[in-house]
Amino acid sequence: MTNATTLSPTPFGRVVTAMVTPFDASGAVDFVLAGRLARHLVDQGSDGLLVCGTTGESPALSWQEQLQLLQVVRESVGSNAQVLAGTGSNSTAEAVDATREAAAAGADGALVVVPYYNKPPQDGLEAHFRSVAEAAPDLPLMIYNIPGRTGCAIQPQTVARLMDCPNVVSFKAASGTTEEVTALRLACGPRLAIYSGDDGLTLPMLAVGAVGVVSVASHVAGPEIRRMIEAYLSGDGAAALAQHEALIPLFQALFATTNPIPVKAALELNGWPVGPPRLPLSPLPEAMRSSLAITLNALRQT
Repeated sequence: MTNATTLSPTPFGRVVTAMVTPFDASGAVDFVLAGRLARHLVDQGSDGLLVCGTTGESPALSWQEQLQLLQVVRESVGSNAQVLAGTGSNSTAEAVDATREAAAAGADGALVVVPYYNKPPQDGLEAHFRSVAEAAPDLPLMIYNIPGRTGCAIQPQTVARLMDCPNVVSFKAASGTTEEVTALRLACGPRLAIYSGDDGLTLPMLAVGAVGVVSVASHVAGPEIRRMIEAYLSGDGAAALAQHEALIPLFQALFATTNPIPVKAALELNGWPVGPPRLPLSPLPEAMRSSLAITLNALRQT
């Protein structure tokens, strides 16, 4: 076992926004608005942007749309932020191709989700991620574990076996427990940078060794999330806790139903016409939208 008391690096910074995909009135991807939103998120404190992840509605986008969106965001933010592409699939061949294309398009990293629906065993998961890593050896990878959506979880010991791939550098922990962070650090050592995949668990996960967050709430509360993280890192636990508690109503509102339905409504309420999600997701019901508006207004007063 490696020394788990050493702090991990931050290959993608502290705050990575899992960016929504804007759609115009016809339902087409609004690439111009995507570029504007990307620049705004960086101005609001995001170190990195993830395009075409869960929040970006990747299952509802064609591969061509995903590649073009990556190119637009990459060009829009330039060197001011790191850009990660969601390249995961439950087909290893598709994930390999998408990761290679992302590398060629100038991505700084790739988020690769655990294969969904087909429920591979751990040796299959190891072979899957090893194939992706070897296909783009110069592209840093973030393994994405979200068993509530995929129906399958990658185990810490499986991740540990993948640490001989130099570009497996980070892990998005979205299983809903801080124990996952501890188990990963004990199995993999400090080289693996673990990011919270749940806004509400960012502060608790920092306390057990996570380095930052892949955030949804940073669309509308980027400065507040950055202040929380910086307060914790500077040793001001009371200030970090106060900011965490102030943000809890927003976190709850943004996950009151399936992501990204609420956050797209929140952006609309804040003046960003990103459009509703594509089917089979549906717009936020009016009662929930009204409640969300109250939460956003209260946040502005703090």
